[in-house]
Amino acid sequence: MPLRTITVKLQDHLLAEIEAVARARRVSRSEIVRERLARAETPVGSVWDRMQDLVIDDDRAPADLASNKARLRGYGRSRSR
Repeated sequence: MPLRTITVKLQDHLLAEIEAVARARRVSRSEIVRERLARAETPVGSVWDRMQDLVIDDDRAPADLASNKARLRGYGRSRSR
């Protein structure tokens, strides 16, 4: 498929970031922009599918988040007393 040309205006920090990545990877700025646009397409799947990488694995999380009873002593009481 032939590529078409468009013109966009970017803030300096975005352009600098794109240029740095392009130089490091030795590809064109256009290639970096195309990759980022492709990544930004509307995700397919449920919300759970899209956020699974953000969820802590069961084996890494404590069984009970309130397991440290010493930290819970006085919880909810005003400290100004």
